[in-house]
Parts: sequence; C-alpha cells; structure tokens
Amino acid sequence: MIKKWWMESVGYQIYPKSFYDGNNDGHGDLLGIYKKLPYLKSLGVDLIWICPFYVSPMDDNGYDVADFYDVAPSFGTLDDFKKLLNKAKELGIRIILDLVLNHTSDEHPWFMESRKSKDNPYRDYYIWQKGKSKGLPPTNWGSFFGGSAWAYDEATDEYYMKIFSNKMPDLNWKNEKVQDAMIDVAKYWLDLGVDGFRIDAVAHLARAPFVDAEPKDKPVVLDWHKFSNLPDVHIYLKKMYQKVFKPYDALTIGEVGGEANIESAYQYSAFDSGELNMVFNFDHNWCNNVFDIDNLENLKTDVKRLKEVFNKWQVAFKQRGWLPLNWLNHDQPRLISHYGDQMYPLESGKMLATALYLMRGTPFVYQGEEIGMTNYPFQSIEDFNDVSSINRYYDLKRENKYTEAEILFKLSINSRDNPRSAIQWDDTKYAGFSKVKPVVNVNPNYIEINVKNNLENKGSLWYHYQHIFKLRKDPKYKELFVYGTYEQVPTSDELYVYIRENSAYKAYVINSFSRENVTYKLKINFDSVLLNNYENILINDDIITLSPYQSVVLVVKKEQL
Repeated sequence: MIKKWWMESVGYQIYPKSFYDGNNDGHGDLLGIYKKLPYLKSLGVDLIWICPFYVSPMDDNGYDVADFYDVAPSFGTLDDFKKLLNKAKELGIRIILDLVLNHTSDEHPWFMESRKSKDNPYRDYYIWQKGKSKGLPPTNWGSFFGGSAWAYDEATDEYYMKIFSNKMPDLNWKNEKVQDAMIDVAKYWLDLGVDGFRIDAVAHLARAPFVDAEPKDKPVVLDWHKFSNLPDVHIYLKKMYQKVFKPYDALTIGEVGGEANIESAYQYSAFDSGELNMVFNFDHNWCNNVFDIDNLENLKTDVKRLKEVFNKWQVAFKQRGWLPLNWLNHDQPRLISHYGDQMYPLESGKMLATALYLMRGTPFVYQGEEIGMTNYPFQSIEDFNDVSSINRYYDLKRENKYTEAEILFKLSINSRDNPRSAIQWDDTKYAGFSKVKPVVNVNPNYIEINVKNNLENKGSLWYHYQHIFKLRKDPKYKELFVYGTYEQVPTSDELYVYIRENSAYKAYVINSFSRENVTYKLKINFDSVLLNNYENILINDDIITLSPYQSVVLVVKKEQL
C-alpha cells in the first residue's frame, strides 16, 4: 500500500484577500495568515493551500499574474512570506501555493513584449492569430468569463487567445521556452521551502486546431473540448514532473474542469501517471437545482446523484490513486447556502462534514466553512467584485428578458464573490477581519456566525470539524479512516451510508439528508459511537431512527464480528 504524508494531512484553503488583515489596511495579507496559524493548528489543519499573492493588477483577484517571483504590495513582502513559512514549519504545517500555468496578466513583461511586434522574441510565448475577414475573431470559441475567447490587439492587427478575461492572455505551451520558464517558477518557490502546488486551470494548457465550434453559424460558442483535457497537456505535465515535481518530491494537485472523466483523471493523477498526485474535480459540486430556481426555498439537493458521483470517484480511485475531498473552493457557493438546510444549519452543516471528510482522501476545508459561513446577501451589482459575475450581469441585461431583481438573484446564488467575503472572526465591527473598512464584503450575519461564538460553544460546527480531524489522526483509527477501504451501502435516497474498513475495524458512516425522521436497519452490533451530531441516538430492535440531518459514526472491532 502506498502511504504519503499528504494522504494523512488535513488541508485548508486560504483566499488571502479575505482571510485576515494583519496590518489593518482593510486588505487580507500574509501577515494575517501568519497571525492565524495557531488557530488553524488548533482546528487540526497541517496543510494549507494559499491562493495567489503574486504581483498582479488584480483583474481576477491575483490569478492574473504580472510577476511570478514577487509578492503584491497589498499582501505584504517576500520577507513576510518567509516569516509565514518558517512559523508554519515550526507548527508542523506544510504550505502549497497556487501555480498558475495557463496564462499571465497582460501586464506581465512577457506579454508587454509579445504585443510589440510580430517578430518580437516573446511573440510566441502567447497564442496569436489573424482574424477572419470582416473583423471577426479567428474562431467562434467562447470564454469562460463570457464573450469571445479572443481579444483584438490593434498594435499588430492580430488577436490573442484568452479563455478567461481580456487581461489574462493564454500562454503558448507549444513553445519550450514557456515550459522551461514555468519550470523555473516552480523551482523558485520550492527552493524557498514550499511543499508543492495546487495547479490552476491545468486542464487547459493545450489547444485544438483553430476551427469554429459547432454550431458554426453562432458567433460565440463555449465548447470546452477546444481547450480542455487535450492530449498535449499530458506531455507538458510529464516534463514538469521529471524536471521539478519528482526531484523535489512536491505535492501537486491539479484543478481539472472541462468535463474531466475517470480515464482522464487517471492520466493526470493515477499513482503511475508520472504527472500529478491528485486532481480536484467538480462533479459533486452542482448536484442540485441551483441553476433552475427563482426562489431559494425551492433549492433542493439531488442526493441520489450526489451519492452516485461520490461512489464513482471513490471506487475508481480505490487502488489506482488518491482524491482530495472538498465541498467548495474560492469559485463556488458557501456550503451551508448550497447543500445545507436553512431550517437546520447546524445539524446539516455537521452532517455534510461527516459525510465527506471521513471518506478515503485528503480533506480540504475552505476558509469559513468550519464556522458555517453563508452566501452574501447582494443588493445591487455594485456589491459584486468578481469579473465573471459582472460580465454575466451585462450579458443578461443585453438579453432583455429579466428584471433587475431576477438578474441579481441569478448572480447571487452562485457568484464567485460568495466564498470571498471576509472571514467572520468575531462580533465586533467588520467581523474582526480588520479595524478599518475591508476591501471585501462583510456578511451582516457576522454577529451570530463567527469564530469567537463557535469556540465558546462546545456544540458548535467548529468543534465538530475538529472532532472529525482528530478521528483521522487518532493512532487507534488513523489506518481505518485514512487508508481503509470505502464501500457505499445501498439505501433510500435521503440516506447516505458508507463503510470504512481495515484489518482491525469496520465503521459505518450514516448520514441523513432529510428534514424528517428516517430509519435505518443496522447490520452490526456496534462497539462504540465515534461521532454523532445530536446528543442522543434512538435505537430499537436494530432500527436506528435518525433525526433531521443526523449523522452518526459507529465502529466495531473486527474480532467481534
């Protein structure tokens, strides 16, 4: 059995702009992360993923990098990062960073040179094409952020490709100089002492031939197959693995969107892939009707589909690889607002944590998830900062089919601004995030939902998360919950039950997704209750009656079976 330190870790994603303001200028920063390391350690975290803090014009909150080798002044200095890194190592916390391979900012020196002339030495660092006749882009390919995947540049009368925003030109990975330059970037941060990378948009490094997408008569078509999971991606990643990931024994986790399937995921991250250690996939992130509702009261989780997705990935990777476990990240709605129940926020929040983080894989909690933060109550378009949400607002306005209120609702339920509001540390002004007005939104429910309240209440969501992580690290049960097998048990649609098993123990993880009491027939005489999000368990003649959103973990020693 393959065993690695990162399999036994508990991860935590930090979006530094909204995590904590360490110098009271209203902007989250590296000093803020440094100051909160003891908090993360007490939760049980020993691996943190920090989103970009590189020099950037912040068109896409730092994913548009203008200098891969330095820290944006709003986040601090390189010395601040070194201080953070050293303190984390003292506490036994490893750090991975976002490695942005697909694109740079249009303010990066490479691109500034590239756009000067067609024969510039950096021209081929990016993807340039002549337009069609009549001033049309080279193809009708669409961008993830709306509109065309091409932007016109008057200086040379050509278009550059940008599958995200206009200020994020795509790198040309066919150019070996680009490959080598990004290998040097990775080496720089690993030499400083980071332990690896979450690799942004890794599935998009290659491009299909520049032919219009179907239907060809449509001016803009978002066809992921034109720039997602294409064969050349694996050539580039294998080179990076050989040149940098393997020699440094770096942890690498790819962000793989674009309808990645199991076979594609194997290519990226099977134990023998020679590319990455793990990949984030998003199959489980949208198992509800969030795109089809006009009222939050109608939001409903498709539990059957969610279970099918979980089982598909767990079974596929039971021997061939390893999975990260996460409910959301910086691009997705807050968990309690997305899959939780507003009538039972605490109970459903605890159940969701149990259901996911006791599976086989490495947990990655997104900041604020552990205290039950919710989506932000947007009132106007001025409340939004995310470029993709703002672009979508104007796209919907042009359609002239929706009222202003309808447009704001459509944006609010899945805007990337939801997970990027300030962490709610306490009930003081600005939620304890800063002593001055933050540059990010502060959810007005911080009075009730905050870290301070959670820590003062032993029955809080925070302590439930801590309990789960203690179970995963308990010497008695670590082999069971980290390396044990996973088997999903067939049940009614409102129940999600799975078994974790090793040579010594067998654990039943029983989760109810229902507002009503539901029953489940036990198949074992359990030895003990390891976890329960209610004070009591009602069991009668091997029938367990679960209260709304109750989850329990029952364990039995194998010698008693």
